[in-house]
Amino acid sequence: MPNETITDLDQLISRVQSYNPNADVELVRRAYAFSEKAHAGQTRRSGEPYLQHPLAVAGVLTMLRSDVTAVAAALLHDTLEDTLATPDELEKEFGKDVVHLVDGVTKIGKIPFRNYEEKQAENFRKMVLSMADDIRVVLIKLADRLHNMRTLEHLPEARRKQIAQETLEIYAPLANRLGIGWMKNELEDLCLKALKPDAFAELKMRVAKRDEERQQYIQDVIQFVKQALTEAGLKGEVQGRPKHLYGISQKMERQAVSFDEVYDLAAIRIVTDTKMNCYAALGLIHSLWRPVPGRFKDYIAIPKSNLYQSLHTTVIGPKGERVEFQIRTEEMHRISEYGFAAHWKYKEHGTIDNQEGKAFSWLRQFVEWHQDLADNRQFMDSVKLDLFHDVVYVFTPKGLVKEMPLGSTPVDFAYAIHTEIGDRCVGAKANGKIVPLKHQLKSGDTVEILTSSTQVPHKDWLKFVRTSRAKTKIKHWLKAEQQKRSVEVGRRLLEREFKRQDLPPAQMLKSDRLLEAARKSGFDSLDELAAAIGYGRVAASEVASWLSAPVAAGAPPVAGAPVAERAPAVKDEERGVKVKGGRDLLMQLSRCCNPVPGDRIMGYITRGRGLTIHAVGCPNLDALDYDRDRLVDVEWDFTTPSTHPVKVSIVAVDKPGVLANVSSSISGAEANITRAEIATSENRKAILDFVVEVQDTAHLERVLKAIERVEGVITVRRVRAWHE
Repeated sequence: MPNETITDLDQLISRVQSYNPNADVELVRRAYAFSEKAHAGQTRRSGEPYLQHPLAVAGVLTMLRSDVTAVAAALLHDTLEDTLATPDELEKEFGKDVVHLVDGVTKIGKIPFRNYEEKQAENFRKMVLSMADDIRVVLIKLADRLHNMRTLEHLPEARRKQIAQETLEIYAPLANRLGIGWMKNELEDLCLKALKPDAFAELKMRVAKRDEERQQYIQDVIQFVKQALTEAGLKGEVQGRPKHLYGISQKMERQAVSFDEVYDLAAIRIVTDTKMNCYAALGLIHSLWRPVPGRFKDYIAIPKSNLYQSLHTTVIGPKGERVEFQIRTEEMHRISEYGFAAHWKYKEHGTIDNQEGKAFSWLRQFVEWHQDLADNRQFMDSVKLDLFHDVVYVFTPKGLVKEMPLGSTPVDFAYAIHTEIGDRCVGAKANGKIVPLKHQLKSGDTVEILTSSTQVPHKDWLKFVRTSRAKTKIKHWLKAEQQKRSVEVGRRLLEREFKRQDLPPAQMLKSDRLLEAARKSGFDSLDELAAAIGYGRVAASEVASWLSAPVAAGAPPVAGAPVAERAPAVKDEERGVKVKGGRDLLMQLSRCCNPVPGDRIMGYITRGRGLTIHAVGCPNLDALDYDRDRLVDVEWDFTTPSTHPVKVSIVAVDKPGVLANVSSSISGAEANITRAEIATSENRKAILDFVVEVQDTAHLERVLKAIERVEGVITVRRVRAWHE
């Protein structure tokens, strides 16, 4: 079983030999002995010996059928970080391969970071870039995170939630993209347990109860299908599929349906011997029961990028109930469980052989697209975007398949082919017909990109492109263009100021004295100085004054404060935020994302309006992201208590008393309702939208939990983008 934890060395050795009888188990024994000695006396939060953690991580590696080098590295993965062991010691004892893997998963320890998020971003960057050299690095990291999630209950609540949220945003999607299905499902369920323990416990109880009630129905369907396969002369193992609690929870929230509506589906898997028999079994199922239109997906003909292959279909089964089927071969089932790990052929340093290179092009693209992003926040946001998406499959005019995130447009497709094609894109054809650049592509579309040598990227493209590659390339071009324009504007402003002060413009712009003054003020070149003037951070009049007045010996001229920073006023209602570094700026909270204390925030300098405070992740902030020079680090000032409006959207069963009970729960959580809108849908659901005043995110969480406990409430969520 995937969740079986290894507890001693003999179990680990036995597991390795079960899939690799000729494995060098002596390397594993030596790694265990080294780790045992290095971690001697150390304990985990649970009180158990620390050695149990690397042992469990190595056990997960054996579930992925990893080689002994990776298993040994898993046993040693914390030695460089948490013990006195050195890289030289490890290399002398175990060789370069093991040290390379251990170093790849070792956190960055001695570099100072401004906050937890930045440190985690840098640690994750290190791991992502290590994937280019050796996939085993990320497999060890995933195994490490899985065991930490399994033992999360021993940490304080705030830390549990922090780790679980990070796992949900990064590690579970990463396991999914690597095709390790069982690990992705277990991580997501553990995250749900940590983030919403009450909802998890209730859902687990309801699933167990419903399984008990429906067991006979599922067994009857399984027996019927087995008999039909035998009569048709088809080989096949038929079994029920395990339940994924997080998946059920997400479906309830996404479709705004109750548990009973989601859980009407029975889920069955057929594993047969050949690809041809997969299609034969599909035909048999469709001959027994009527298929549900739009519910058939062929991932055998067009596999997912993580190598997943199966036929999916939903039929109206016995007694009129819907039944979902997955049909695959034994090899497809193995890959669906273990993904890249099942398909990987190790050579030197865990590289892949040429025969399977095309199947792993996603991994190389993933690393290439992100290694040049210097900013930590942008790096993490773009990684999340590429990890966490549903996909569509579209074709080039030559018939090559491109996997794109759901919602991708022709511009995304153009940049996926080549940066220059994206930059020069003026139009597109989908299936031979001209479509707008913001047109969302569908699976099966054949896309042709139309280009022009005079076309350049547009800022408006950022509003609809979906892929991080397209966003990054467009922002890079816009930033370069804005830099050019700022230099031109800055030079014109200097010329005008020189003329005003009766200084010869052409001579002044070429003078060594101006260049010297620029360098002493922190600018490497005259272009940098001109750009700063064009951006409005330095006044042209101050620069002219450096040259018109004599400069004291040894005293460098000092550039004036940025123009945008000269407004000292701070409105009373905006005193909840302060600028890191103490600069005094005119500030306002953004109305596009409505941040509240506790949210991660970032300031953006807007000409003439001072500093606008956005929540990190706000789409509008991301659209402005290419102009990094205007971003300012800010933090909440918790010394000044205040309330902030937040919109909360609730989907509930449409029945008497729900509105009153929800309103009462909000009041009981000490929050004030300032606005309420009520609507009903045709499927007997009530949509309740409230604007409530809260003190911070902790207060908001109490309000949301209070609403969740109201009988009849299906989902409740915070709405970030709304307007007064």
